[in-house]
Amino acid sequence: MTRDKVANWLERPAVGNAIIAVILFNAVILGLETSDRVMAQAGGLIHLLDTICLSIFVVELLAKIYAHGARFFRNGWNLFDLVIIGIALIPAGQGLSVLRALRILRLLRVISVAPRLRRVVEGFITALPGMGSVFLLMAIIFYIGSVMATKLFGDGFPEWFGDLGSSAYTLFQVMTLESWSMGIVRPVMDSYPYAWAFFVPFIMVTTFAVVNLLVGLIVNSMQAAHSEEDNQKTDAYRDEVLNRLAAIEARLSKADDTSVSG
Repeated sequence: MTRDKVANWLERPAVGNAIIAVILFNAVILGLETSDRVMAQAGGLIHLLDTICLSIFVVELLAKIYAHGARFFRNGWNLFDLVIIGIALIPAGQGLSVLRALRILRLLRVISVAPRLRRVVEGFITALPGMGSVFLLMAIIFYIGSVMATKLFGDGFPEWFGDLGSSAYTLFQVMTLESWSMGIVRPVMDSYPYAWAFFVPFIMVTTFAVVNLLVGLIVNSMQAAHSEEDNQKTDAYRDEVLNRLAAIEARLSKADDTSVSG
């Protein structure tokens, strides 16, 4: 088969859906490997199925490299697939047993295969520069809060606010609203009645302002990605219509020329 035929075959929806099915099936197989009872009964079959799934991934990857040539390495998603499959192909010996756990990363390939998931990730990546500024703001707020909490509550609660690291971790728990009231703030208020004046503004700023700002950035980036894709589809449809109109016009002109000469 020529490269163009292989590329067209790989772009068929049926092929993409089949690859997604293999990825999900392989994820189930890797999950079954964590069960000692299942492995004792059907360990050989599970390893065989896992090898077959990996072989399918390798064949698909080689087909893409053959079809696209050097252009394959210019696509970030292709490189992502190459890394994921490369990790799976590394033998997991005694010193590399962690690689067996990393095989579940093959499930991430569903992101590169499914266009909708790909748009979500691309929107998230697009939001990273803005998120960096928000994270810097968050770090400044946490540093200020950690210094203040250590100075204010360190003597009474050294396990929570004894140093900057402990204070930062405790404030992170407070920000996530995990047992922040009954577990941390109310016990502190038993010794420091006005501690609420520190914790309530901290929660308002971090949990309800800065975190929602991160969510807003991600949502805006995803909306922009969807709009860009819609614009590309509109441009492609417009070009197709113009080409058809040009072809019709050419046929009409040719017909007129034929009738005049006749």
